Amino acid sequence: MYQYTEFDQSFVRSRAAQFRDQIERWQSGKLSEDDFRPLRLQNGWYVQRHAPMLRVAVPYGELSSAQLRMLARIAREYDEPEAEVYRLACEAQRRLGTTHLPTHYAHFTTRTNVQFNWIPLSKAADVMDLLASVDMHGIQTSGNCIRNISCDERAGVAPDEIADPRPFAEIMRQWTTLHPEFAFLPRKFKIAITGASEDRAATDWHDVGLRLLKNDAGELGFRVTVGGGMGRTPMIGTVLRDFLPWRQIMNYIEAVVRVYNRYGRRDNKYKARIKILVKAEGQQYIDEVDEEFRQIVELDGGPHTIPQTEFDRVSASFVPPALNSTTRESDGSIRSDLRVQAEIHPRFGRWLQRNVAPHKDPTLRVVTLSFKRLMQAPGDASADQLDTVADLADRFSAGEARVTHTQNLVLPWVHVDDLFMLWQSACDADLASANVHLLTDMISCPGGDFCALANARSIPIAQAITERYQDLDELDDIGEVDLHISGCINSCGHHHSGHIGILGVDKDGEEWYQVTLGGADGKQSSGAAQPGKVIGPSFSAPEIPDVIEAILATYRDLRSTGGTRETFIQTLRRVGLEPFKTAANGARWKAEVSL
Repeated sequence: MYQYTEFDQSFVRSRAAQFRDQIERWQSGKLSEDDFRPLRLQNGWYVQRHAPMLRVAVPYGELSSAQLRMLARIAREYDEPEAEVYRLACEAQRRLGTTHLPTHYAHFTTRTNVQFNWIPLSKAADVMDLLASVDMHGIQTSGNCIRNISCDERAGVAPDEIADPRPFAEIMRQWTTLHPEFAFLPRKFKIAITGASEDRAATDWHDVGLRLLKNDAGELGFRVTVGGGMGRTPMIGTVLRDFLPWRQIMNYIEAVVRVYNRYGRRDNKYKARIKILVKAEGQQYIDEVDEEFRQIVELDGGPHTIPQTEFDRVSASFVPPALNSTTRESDGSIRSDLRVQAEIHPRFGRWLQRNVAPHKDPTLRVVTLSFKRLMQAPGDASADQLDTVADLADRFSAGEARVTHTQNLVLPWVHVDDLFMLWQSACDADLASANVHLLTDMISCPGGDFCALANARSIPIAQAITERYQDLDELDDIGEVDLHISGCINSCGHHHSGHIGILGVDKDGEEWYQVTLGGADGKQSSGAAQPGKVIGPSFSAPEIPDVIEAILATYRDLRSTGGTRETFIQTLRRVGLEPFKTAANGARWKAEVSL
């Protein structure tokens, strides 16, 4: 993990002190609400439906055990609203059917940030001081700036990796933080990087997507896409460079952002994202970026060319950790031992298949701890769970965990000899559900239970589907399905990229849900990134579980079982939408008849 320098630590702590001064001036009336609002947003503090929400940056998803314990402490001691605020919130939600709004939780997002939903602004400065003490902050997790840079959660450990993206992400994080030219963009700006052949970071769905690769000469560089995004107008990024030498990546991003800053819409926030500019201008935008890049490199001397010395300095933080175990068995011996343990303990075997992934080092594995279970919203982690993961990280993963794009946590340095012991410990903590990549391993935003922008609640829908599909044998038979749920068109739950997407919509003041099919985030198993297609009129909340069941039953009837069994997305693309659309609308008709 990247180790903060004395400058880094001083910078983050001075920023926390500055925010404390801003809060005190706001509380005393010296700062108006309008003046304070952009200051709190620049530090990650929103005001949501019931209470403030804090968004904490987790650059490229990495968390130390010390940081996990601090997040647990903040959840336990500070994520609690004032009694009257909570009573009114629960009363309002009870009328919609939500019986409980959890407190003392953290929430992991699809871009590997951490959010808290109940911390009062009166305690905000104390929380920022605590975060700074473990090298964390909320800087640029909001506002029209370059946001937290996300990565593949298996960066540095995946067997299919061409190069580790984390040093580049860290160098770019330092470069973009409080950069004056990037501080007041037309709209927010998101970058994702992967260094693997498998795109686990959904790069094509970002404002800038970067994929490390090597050319025919063996030189390292980036494939650069620009203009991806979800929201009201889902778009896949356009390839601007098939190969850009790695040293030039920041000069090129500067050109991309400068042209966006110059021509991006500022009169309409719904048309202000860079994707709208790229679509509207097409080749003209690309030509402008190329000319700007030429001027930066030739006339300005390429001021942001990455020096080898700086790359080496940052890369030194990302070397494999020193591990306690010295066992070095052959890969064949390891596989044999695991098969024996799996035969003795079938639940362990299922967990190995679903939650354990290969590692560059054949004696190590990458393990996903699943937080998806009944009575817990996707992405949520209690204070106790965070403490438990910190303990597991110390015991089994060199003190490191990582947040995934799918709102789970990964332990990236688990020795194969420790897998059984880790599984037992995860079972004790109820974090060993073998459902990774299956239906109940869904993505969901907090939705209308917390977010003021949402048209409908996401959490009750996620819970209703999870409750219906508790049989792991049935889930295994269905196979891999990406189910994504968003409470509004802003798409924080990435419904556009789900094989099955669910979008909350407002219909005459009531909650309804639109269903899309066929989306993909760019993983090899799903094919190229693309948005799903709406299959018909919206459904009521009680209808959604029946609709999902009908869609999945149709898949099981139509899938090809010759040779390798087809996945849901493969069957959908082979037979088309119509059988699934018919099944979904048939489920609505049955619901109406039963009423």
